[in-house]
Amino acid sequence: MDNSNSQNAVAMSKYMKNNFVFFGIKTEERRRIFKTIWTENQKEVSTSTREIASLLFSKKERELHYCAVEIVMKNLKNNYIKEDILLIEKLVITNSWWDTVDVIAKFILGDYLLQFPLETDAVIARFSNSENMWLNRTAILFQLGYKEKTNFDLLKFICEKHKTSTEFFIQKAIGWALREYAKTNPEAVKDFVSKSSLKKLSEKEALKNL
Repeated sequence: MDNSNSQNAVAMSKYMKNNFVFFGIKTEERRRIFKTIWTENQKEVSTSTREIASLLFSKKERELHYCAVEIVMKNLKNNYIKEDILLIEKLVITNSWWDTVDVIAKFILGDYLLQFPLETDAVIARFSNSENMWLNRTAILFQLGYKEKTNFDLLKFICEKHKTSTEFFIQKAIGWALREYAKTNPEAVKDFVSKSSLKKLSEKEALKNL
């Protein structure tokens, strides 16, 4: 690719624990290039968002995964269909790492379940019961942007369910989700943490700003 930068690519891959290959295009430049391509192919992207996102996610270069996530976020917001949960799950479990999973959890699954609230219990039960750690993390984090709309009983239930996990990404997610809700209801979070015997990392993250 003409815009690739091998020096950047090495550094970016190293930052991601060498889990992915990169072109070496930094975020601002990638978005500029992608915006041009998107504009030139707007009709096709609009009518084939799901197929294009899946195709991009199947590629090895990480920047293409980021583009896939952004296509779904922008094109499907408020326009999801119920069957899109299958696409969302596929994006979570394919080429999984925190940099894509966290965005999918908050901005894609979170928006999807605001559009289809009656699907919440079934989806979150399935994700939180999965043996896939990234689906578990997604279930913990999907309410990050909900603020006063947060179902705190559901959040507490999921945190309790996973609180004994020794997985760093789960402990961190529990703390992050609670810390975010603490901006809306700090006393409720402090009370929950005081009674829940969370792992030290989860507790520390949850109470960081309190």
